[in-house]
Amino acid sequence: MSRKKEKRWDGNVRDAALSILLSVERDQAYSNLLLNRTIETYGLDDKDRSLLTELTYGTLQHRMTLDYHLEPLVRGKLDDWVRELLRLSVYQIVYLSKIPPHAAVNEAVEIAKRRGHKGIASLVNGILRSFLRKGPREIGSNLTWEERTAVETSHPEWMIRRWAEQYGKETAREMALANNEPPIQTVRVNRTKATREEVLDMLGEEGFRAEPSPVVQDAVRIRGGNAARSRAFREGFVTIQDESSMLPVMALDPGPGMSVLDMCAAPGGKTTHIAERMENTGEVRAFDLHPHKVKLIGQNAARLGLDNIRTGSADSRELAGSLEPASFDRILVDAPCSGLGVIRRKPDIKYSKSEDEIGRLPDIQKSLLEEAYQLLKPGGLLVYSTCTVDREENRMTAEAFLEAHPDLERVDLRKSMPEDLRYEDGMLQVLPQDFGGDGFFVAAFRKPE
Repeated sequence: MSRKKEKRWDGNVRDAALSILLSVERDQAYSNLLLNRTIETYGLDDKDRSLLTELTYGTLQHRMTLDYHLEPLVRGKLDDWVRELLRLSVYQIVYLSKIPPHAAVNEAVEIAKRRGHKGIASLVNGILRSFLRKGPREIGSNLTWEERTAVETSHPEWMIRRWAEQYGKETAREMALANNEPPIQTVRVNRTKATREEVLDMLGEEGFRAEPSPVVQDAVRIRGGNAARSRAFREGFVTIQDESSMLPVMALDPGPGMSVLDMCAAPGGKTTHIAERMENTGEVRAFDLHPHKVKLIGQNAARLGLDNIRTGSADSRELAGSLEPASFDRILVDAPCSGLGVIRRKPDIKYSKSEDEIGRLPDIQKSLLEEAYQLLKPGGLLVYSTCTVDREENRMTAEAFLEAHPDLERVDLRKSMPEDLRYEDGMLQVLPQDFGGDGFFVAAFRKPE
């Protein structure tokens, strides 16, 4: 018997959302992993799946704003689960027009009875009924711009201040607001198996509302349905991947018969994209630090029917000791980063990251680039990418690498990449508000012959 059938689902989506939120708060667990595990374990139908996703991500995305509204109504210390229950309930009242406010309150009281006792249920009822009477708290005019924007968009003040310094106040605010919008699901067409038009027809026949991406030629946007449940996905015609995440491989421009290195490869989205663009010829060497993640690369390659990928587990900062120097035509360094470009998909990131942590990342990124320099052939192309919007990890790291290697040519990506994107000195910086994709940075360097 499958695990799905062994588990009993009582249909209480709000209680399930509360459990996920509590794990994120207490254990710093990843919301996306917990959400997917809950959905798969209980085999939720589309309606419950949609509501659980909305409640979990919505409450996380607006957590600071919800706490601001609750602050004057709460006296004394609350148990963690009670605070999460209040956040979950106020989120429904403020942001979800299809759920009657009194229904949200009544459901919260029932959950409080089951998880606690009559006194806690009475406390929850009193706080929420008071909120219904008074309405959302006005965000005070006495706050600074940074403080007000932090509350309104539910982002830490240090993050708002940092983005304002790097991009200006207007762009920083737009970015924070975009992070609270639901992401668009996109898939990448496996060009070794089908054209985009053929995939669009295939998805349409299955009842999916799909349309071609206006940004990336290999991409399709899914407006209705979960692509992971499609025949196109199961049979390897598509990979679920954000449009922005496809841009580094476009910049890398791998071709048939090449020797390509992907230094930080798991779970294999970009690795398999490289292999597809090479028409399943040549060789892609894909490494990751964690052995269990390396297995994911192999699984993805097998589903897509790609056999030109060789995987390995290693610290990519030490690859030059085991690989032949100057032996790769193309190298992708999709470096570990703060992930501040994917907050829309992983809202807990904005609460778990610190400014000090960001300051430590460029050293790792520069070490990876130095190793890549040793392994790149003369005339070869090196692409550096991150899924963050922070300039210290992006432009400043790229500039420092160029300064250390003045022989390198900075490749102007405007000549080969989609128009109307955000370029700075030929380097690409995508922000979440640009076209609905993740925040991403891409820079390319060519080694002299």
